[in-house]
Amino acid sequence: MKPSIPKGTRDFGQQEMAGRNFIFDTIKGVFRTFGYSQIETPAMENLSTLLGKYGEEGDKLLFRVLNSGDAFGKVDFDSFKDSDGAINSVALSKEVCEKGLRYDLTVPFARYVVQHQNDISFPFKRFQIQPVWRADRPQKGRYREFYQCDVDVIGSRSQVNELELVQIVDRVFSLLDVRVLVKINNRKVLTGFAEICGFPDKVVDITVAIDKLDKIGLDAVEEEMRGKGLTDNAIAVIEQILKLSGSTSEKIASMRSLMRGGSPSGLVSETGLKGLDELEELFGLIDAAGIGSPVEIDLSLARGLNYYTGAIFEVKALDFSIGSICGGGRYDNLTGIFGLPDVSGVGISFGADRIYDVLSGLDKFPKGLKSSTTLLFANMGADEVRYILPVAKALRERGVAVEVYPDSSKLKKQFDYADRKCIPFLSITGADEMASGQVNVKNLVTGEQKAFSINDVQDIFDFLTSVEEK
Repeated sequence: MKPSIPKGTRDFGQQEMAGRNFIFDTIKGVFRTFGYSQIETPAMENLSTLLGKYGEEGDKLLFRVLNSGDAFGKVDFDSFKDSDGAINSVALSKEVCEKGLRYDLTVPFARYVVQHQNDISFPFKRFQIQPVWRADRPQKGRYREFYQCDVDVIGSRSQVNELELVQIVDRVFSLLDVRVLVKINNRKVLTGFAEICGFPDKVVDITVAIDKLDKIGLDAVEEEMRGKGLTDNAIAVIEQILKLSGSTSEKIASMRSLMRGGSPSGLVSETGLKGLDELEELFGLIDAAGIGSPVEIDLSLARGLNYYTGAIFEVKALDFSIGSICGGGRYDNLTGIFGLPDVSGVGISFGADRIYDVLSGLDKFPKGLKSSTTLLFANMGADEVRYILPVAKALRERGVAVEVYPDSSKLKKQFDYADRKCIPFLSITGADEMASGQVNVKNLVTGEQKAFSINDVQDIFDFLTSVEEK
């Protein structure tokens, strides 16, 4: 059998893992500086937890886990047949699959909050870095298994929380040296779209269609809305909104006029006006905070997940062509599904895999990440190995990553090993060094070489770390 892995998944070698850990460590560090604590939830959730939270299209992308044992053994297949005799696979899957792989980290987080509500303090600020799975069509920048780095606060309606998320995004990508654009909209404004065009019951259909604008273009979006029953007059109102231009304040002013009855329909949307109030407040906070990254209002931004109720965010890299690398928003009653109503939350998710692709494409990873080892002791023989073992131990106790080459091989082979692993320092300590009580250390990058007394471990450590700092 030829070894393989499922489409849309990947193996990660040592170089990839070094880069991924650099991303994770950077993001974790920023999360912690804003007071967020880490939790984890299981890879599998009950399907009852997941189904119905992501919309019809999201439900189709859930990986379902077959019940253990003989899952089909007691199934009455005739009871799952349609009138034409075909098996209703959706109904059957609910019978034989009680669990599914998590689609995102937000719904499991809401379940966690409800289940542990007596053990946590509100507002509850958590971050979570774990893989999620979606049965999507694999393509560039889109995988079936990928990591999300989520940060959420639940139990507060203050838009200071939304501001904090924008600050976190700004700080993370500043540290990663990646220029990004933060786009913001509000789902109440999208509800206003539906209300002023005369189709308040079509808000989900309108949102799902608008969410595809960047991918399929305005004409295709309008055609999809026609397919959902919207009239040409209603679509004309939405098109007018999507084509608004100008500054943030100008867009909000134009939208206020439309939401107050200024559209061709003459209809008013109080919900839409409330969303505009929230956008105005949030952008006022952003201006006061002095965010370094550009932040703009994007009235076409929809975010397809049904549970968003307020501000929605999307982040794109400015210098690398790929989809959004962060996304999130406000959800007012997600915990209510699990029995804890009226608890509002807001969060954003960093797409670690896409961020990796951006850093790799822009060559932004620090050069020192290629090796997990700082110093390699060459193996010159059994006596020499015993001689350098105490030094290796003492350096490791100081936090230096040290390897001792296991075999007494030719020096060229050991040099090649250090080169392939991008190990920056090599020590060749033989009989002469042993006789004089010394240890040699060579910088393979600069060619600088120094001899140290075997007792001067601190001097060796200073040499290794001073060069690293430079």
